[in-house]
Amino acid sequence: MAHTTANTSLLIRSEVWANELKEILRDELMAMQYVDWMSNFPDGDTFTIPSIGTGDVDDYVEGEAINYRPLDTGEFQFQITEYLSSGNYITRKAEQDAFYASQLMAKFVPEQERAMMVRLEGDILALQSQQTAADNNTINGADHRFVATGTSNSMSVADLAKVRYSLKKANVPDRNLIGIVDPSVEYDFNTITNLVNVSDNPRWEGIVSDGIASGMKFVKSIYGIDLWTSNHLATLPAETLDTVAVAGFKGNLFFSADSSVTPFKGAWRQMPMVDVEFNKDLQRTETVTTARYGVKLYRPENFVVVPSAVNV
Repeated sequence: MAHTTANTSLLIRSEVWANELKEILRDELMAMQYVDWMSNFPDGDTFTIPSIGTGDVDDYVEGEAINYRPLDTGEFQFQITEYLSSGNYITRKAEQDAFYASQLMAKFVPEQERAMMVRLEGDILALQSQQTAADNNTINGADHRFVATGTSNSMSVADLAKVRYSLKKANVPDRNLIGIVDPSVEYDFNTITNLVNVSDNPRWEGIVSDGIASGMKFVKSIYGIDLWTSNHLATLPAETLDTVAVAGFKGNLFFSADSSVTPFKGAWRQMPMVDVEFNKDLQRTETVTTARYGVKLYRPENFVVVPSAVNV
């Protein structure tokens, strides 16, 4: 008897399932590299670092008393503020019946860790909120928070020149200047005509040889500032800056990544810790990752925020 698709339909699988699980595309995380992680914070949740200011000088007149002045003092106070958890479970029945159960369970821990690192990335890049809102945050006469001045408040080359000027006026070293910008800013620069003073290779050569984070997306160097894109920059809430309503703008960040002037301070009270147990009452395997940390803006002088509109 001849067999055709008509009389062998029961032998044909109507749907074939793969032996693998599809994973979503992910961007690379980079902001942790710009945090000075403290190792001398063994207990408690508050850490204080005292600071001193600069000295004064007076004109001296012979025969008159010297004017003795105290140095200004201050403090930087840091706190552990975040306590995170990420959990998954699978019931014993589902584990017995599901063809993909082992693959699914193998993903619990790495996916939980990834979720926490994404949260940490966002928390670091959201530290722009520790500047004073609706204010230019002027230091030594130069703005450290100002709106992009390109067409429809897109980023312009002149904005990068102003960023460099602001960091110079704040005595920030001219080394390893970087900008973390939204992909829309890359689009802005790619569509600028007659763009000059641009390098297609990072000026921070250490990134080329050693890397800060695998897969960082370099855009270009402009005026010595290496630009990198991130999808985790904060979207600004309601704020009026330079007479512009910047709600919905992206908070692009600029600073020197030199290790001697790291702009952010952070501490882990508990690195991500995994607990796995079988819940006999609910008949399921539970996997939980928890972590505690804090991050804060440490050097406001080495930090410039340029909100820009997304016009793509």
